[in-house]
Amino acid sequence: MLCFLLGVIAGVVRSDLEIPEAVARALALYLIFAIGFKGGVEVARNGELGPLLPLLLVAAGLSLVLPLPAYALLRVLTRVSRTDAGAIAAHYGSVSIVTYVAATNFLQSHGIAYEGFMTAVVAVMETPAILTGLLLARAGERSGIDARKRRELIHEILANGSVVLLLGSFLIGSVTGSEGLERLAPVVVSGFPGLLCFFLLDMGLLVARRFAGFRTMGLGLVVFGLLMPLVGASVGLLAGTLLGLSRGGVALLATLAGSASYIAVPAAMRLALPRANPSLSLSLALGITFPFNLVIGIPLYGAAAGWLAG
Repeated sequence: MLCFLLGVIAGVVRSDLEIPEAVARALALYLIFAIGFKGGVEVARNGELGPLLPLLLVAAGLSLVLPLPAYALLRVLTRVSRTDAGAIAAHYGSVSIVTYVAATNFLQSHGIAYEGFMTAVVAVMETPAILTGLLLARAGERSGIDARKRRELIHEILANGSVVLLLGSFLIGSVTGSEGLERLAPVVVSGFPGLLCFFLLDMGLLVARRFAGFRTMGLGLVVFGLLMPLVGASVGLLAGTLLGLSRGGVALLATLAGSASYIAVPAAMRLALPRANPSLSLSLALGITFPFNLVIGIPLYGAAAGWLAG
């Protein structure tokens, strides 16, 4: 948290502090691999496969459905076009892996256990929202997607690097189990908190750079960026409780439902909705919703999960 705040302050005062893009990407790949691998190890240790399929189906359903209230709120609170509303809604139906990582770190620091297979939920919730967002935006997008762009979009969704790495590392962890974790512990366990701090420092710098985009947003968009995480998290809390997840599992599902993508969805939207304004989506997801979840949302979802599942 303090490293994230340092990055924001450095960006606001226009310091020349920066983390090279290649290093920032390497940190992101490391975090995705580490969280996926450790999730797979937990599954191998405990054999927690029984509730996995229903949970994955519910997670996919959440990702498909959450863009609907997001789109409705945008149409009520703002004056953005249907195309932009559909694109933004897709971001809020998908998930932020970094927010998930921060939530797992929060739970671990407070001694709250959670199901290892929650990592698989992250991968499942990445992409279905893109389809719903495109359908919602189609009313405002006059030009359709030609065959070439359709093929590119499908490939972008299925071969998204973060999804491939997350699922791949999850499978590796589930195959190698405790033995694999013992060998990689200095990297994926001991080194995790320090590298997460550096990554959050970079996130703070990135958020500060997005402050310029606030000039294009009205009050309605700011309200949406703060309200939609609470709507999504409420649905996630209810779904996790009904599925019988532990307190930690409920908190993580709420966090995922309340987060907004700023990696996978923007790439897909560039191909599918070239008329959509990407600065609106990224400014909302990175400049408002991500800091809100990091500072207020994750502790709030954890407390609510304790009340519901405790």
